[in-house]
Amino acid sequence: MDFEEIKKPDQNQFTVKSNIKNYDDSYEKSSWDEIYSELDWLPGGGLNKAYECIDRHVKNGLGEKIAILWEGKNGEEEIYTFKQLKDLTDKFANVLNSLGVKLGDRIFVFMDRLPECYIAVFGGLKIGAVVGPLFSAFGPDPVKDRMEDAGAKLLVTQPELRRKISNMLGDLNDLQNIIVVNKDNRDNNPLIEQDLSYEELMEKSSSDFSIANTSQYDYSIMHYTSGTTGKPKGAVHRHQAIVQQYATGKWALDFHHDDIYWCTADPGWVTGTSYGMFAPWSNGITQVIYEGGFSASKWYSIIEKYKVSVWYTAPTAIRMLMKSGEKPVKQHDLSTLRFIGSVGEPLNPEAVIWGNKNFEQPIHDNWWQTETGAIMCANYASMNVRPGSMGKPIPGIELAILDKDFNPLPPNKSGLLAVKPGWPSQFHAYWNNSERYNSRFKKSWYITGDEALMDEDGYFWFQGRSDDVINTAGHLVSPFEVESALIEHPAVAEAGVIGIPDKIAMEVVKAFVALNVGYEWDEKLKREIMRFAREKLSAGVAPRDIGYVDSLPKTRSGKIMRRLLKARELGLPEGDTSTLEDD
Repeated sequence: MDFEEIKKPDQNQFTVKSNIKNYDDSYEKSSWDEIYSELDWLPGGGLNKAYECIDRHVKNGLGEKIAILWEGKNGEEEIYTFKQLKDLTDKFANVLNSLGVKLGDRIFVFMDRLPECYIAVFGGLKIGAVVGPLFSAFGPDPVKDRMEDAGAKLLVTQPELRRKISNMLGDLNDLQNIIVVNKDNRDNNPLIEQDLSYEELMEKSSSDFSIANTSQYDYSIMHYTSGTTGKPKGAVHRHQAIVQQYATGKWALDFHHDDIYWCTADPGWVTGTSYGMFAPWSNGITQVIYEGGFSASKWYSIIEKYKVSVWYTAPTAIRMLMKSGEKPVKQHDLSTLRFIGSVGEPLNPEAVIWGNKNFEQPIHDNWWQTETGAIMCANYASMNVRPGSMGKPIPGIELAILDKDFNPLPPNKSGLLAVKPGWPSQFHAYWNNSERYNSRFKKSWYITGDEALMDEDGYFWFQGRSDDVINTAGHLVSPFEVESALIEHPAVAEAGVIGIPDKIAMEVVKAFVALNVGYEWDEKLKREIMRFAREKLSAGVAPRDIGYVDSLPKTRSGKIMRRLLKARELGLPEGDTSTLEDD
């Protein structure tokens, strides 16, 4: 199907006001100097994300501006100004200081979208800790793997999530303290003896705090990302990343000082920190935070109620809204919306067309990764959107399409998507895994693991992953991580995991298992294994379906051929099977 470019109407005032008025005129590859000069540097030339996002607005007279419009899952409402956010994050930084947390220590935050989650993250950054946000839907195994690998010293969580992971906490040898947030006394269970009450600690803590003089090169945030082999690895970012997060908020999301912004991403994922914390607040933007889950009617009512003007969401959510139909859209006043962005996976052209029809404006897709830390390629407010394209590189970013030998390809040739290293939000390490980190750089390019092509006009088009990593609802799932969980079940001898197409989530996880001697495959065992996987991982990561095989296809060296599993499942050509072991 061919789609024409979507053009904004000439009378749309926001096209004229866009921060990048003309892409070609604004594209400068050589310098970030102007953006660096817009930040407030710490004494001695240091840089701290929390200072840029909170403290500098108070210093510059914006303390009474609203930072958070929070709505809880039960309809609770809370408002926080930048001054209140400064005081609360200073108090929490003092709490951490009293517990012996020091510069470079790793602390993890395992919470839902509560204001205290954001307070904990920024309080940790103020003291110079490396903060690891965790997705609240994770099961015990993903939490344990990440905290154990990072050597986490402290965990901030809430009662129900603490109970979910309680059986593994004793295995974390570096963990010294657990702080439990009991929001509005929602949970009536007594605090576990060795845990610390967030509310009691904060009540005793002072708001008089001097922020750590972190340098731009000190580590700030650690997000775990999935690979084809091995368990997820911690991609570590520096405080320097705020430079690009601030800039792309202005450029790619077109932030204006009076915007009301809503990012629907969970703070446990990189989008929920880079664009649910750092980009909006470094720009001094008021943002909506909604604790509840997805509902088309509720989401539209949030936009209407809070007069949201910039909305950043995911293709999966957009497809779910499409499934709900046009009726809920027409039941709400969405006239305040002036810019809609999407990220996490490719936004299919039909969704762009649907958005243009129902919201009277296009949905602007963009591309970036956990490792890139910020938006790298985008459809700007001033650009004509080519449905299905991820747009053009942001100023200062050089993208290329490479062949298998890592040499640049001409336009309209599909290949490896690569980035020239040196951008401000570039990850600096995979925690304790320099070999894997170094393997991502070839011939002076960072190899993203994605495949794409660039057309003759410089628009980039996502083609797929070049490895076995599964993209389900915008979240990358390691097949190895799921396989490792499955083979812990006593019935499972070996497991192979693939992604299969899904109309809503793009891909869902499907597993194939071979059984140990003494077990027979039936529906009861299948349900038992699926339940076992969900308890260890999470519903979003665990297999949606499990198939039985006598044995998994493997190379002669014993590596599972997931490519072959997928080809057989989808009826695709099997390709080269010369390395397949003999049955």
